[in-house]
Amino acid sequence: MKERSFNEINEKIKSGTVVVCTAEELIALVDEVGLEKAYDKVDVVTTGTFGPMCSSGAFLNFGHSDPPIRMEKISLNGVEAYGGLAAVDTYIGATAESEDKGYEYGGAHVICDLIDGKEVVLEAHGKGTDCYPARSVRTKLTLSDLNEAYLYNPRNAYQNYSAATNTSGKSLHTYMGTLLPKTGNVTYSTSGELSPLLKDPGLRTIGVGTRILVGGAIGYVAWNGTQCKTSAPKRENGTPVAPGATLAVVGELREMDTKYINPAVFKGYGTSLNVGIGIPIPVIDMDILRACAVANRDITTNIVDYSVQSRSKPVVRTVTYEELQSGKVEIDGKEVKTSPTSSIRKAREIAENLKKLILEGEFLLEEPVRYFKKDAVVKAMKDPEEVRR
Repeated sequence: MKERSFNEINEKIKSGTVVVCTAEELIALVDEVGLEKAYDKVDVVTTGTFGPMCSSGAFLNFGHSDPPIRMEKISLNGVEAYGGLAAVDTYIGATAESEDKGYEYGGAHVICDLIDGKEVVLEAHGKGTDCYPARSVRTKLTLSDLNEAYLYNPRNAYQNYSAATNTSGKSLHTYMGTLLPKTGNVTYSTSGELSPLLKDPGLRTIGVGTRILVGGAIGYVAWNGTQCKTSAPKRENGTPVAPGATLAVVGELREMDTKYINPAVFKGYGTSLNVGIGIPIPVIDMDILRACAVANRDITTNIVDYSVQSRSKPVVRTVTYEELQSGKVEIDGKEVKTSPTSSIRKAREIAENLKKLILEGEFLLEEPVRYFKKDAVVKAMKDPEEVRR
């Protein structure tokens, strides 16, 4: 069957003749008419995910005070930001915690307060130099007062993150939520058949420069994400059986909406940032369509035991996303409740929003300027000289 180029699909978008399906709609269409007829019809498949992505944050530039200061110790609403950049640049991480409020208020809250137009208190200190004589500054500012404010997230959109349970006799408070004792529950994060990197598991259409939705705004894939593992073992349908690829993403904070990017607080663990990401998958050939048509019933992940405090956690059971999303799974003859830390409803909204933008001609596809390595591995930390608990 004839292959399609990005340019050919973009011309259809411009002319208003493009056919777009969400990943869920495509699966239903393929079940109804088969792969070949679906390929003849569909040009783009839209995806979505919305959930906690701890490796997130924002670069900010405040402009110079008079007299100017070289900021070396910086806080925003009492949350520490990085002071090792140029004089009035900073990076605030989503998981940074307030000095006063602890993990109940952190960098994620600061970022979202800025997006919502709220005032944020900046306090900064420096040693004072001949070119930057001021030693401290305190002011209130809003997003409109900043020169630059853009989200830059080093690791988002994890490809098939493992589900979690706890076989110990006490509750565990983790970034996967509270895990009840004696396998009392299972939590999971990936949005299954809607998840972007499960719809193009070989990353054949996704790379540096791919145009995406992030936080409700148009953004881009900036690089491969940290801990990006493209060498992860895969099933026959191409989906990885364990956590695989990740993306580094960037987007303009001023254009975002806290409906699709908001703080997450996990009891006993800390602050994170719920990030919504939508990625269009151009149907350039039958292999891409076949990957996009893989359903929850055919995508598996591992439930791992978080009570084992090592970097390699034992697999309790392998399950499908159809099982996880049903609300219960069976483990050792016991029915165990499941719940997502991500939002399938929001993921679905994001895929629908992206579909609408493409159909209205407001979102063109961007062919990557660089593709990711196909054999990337993730190394563990070099054995430390000392580890304390």
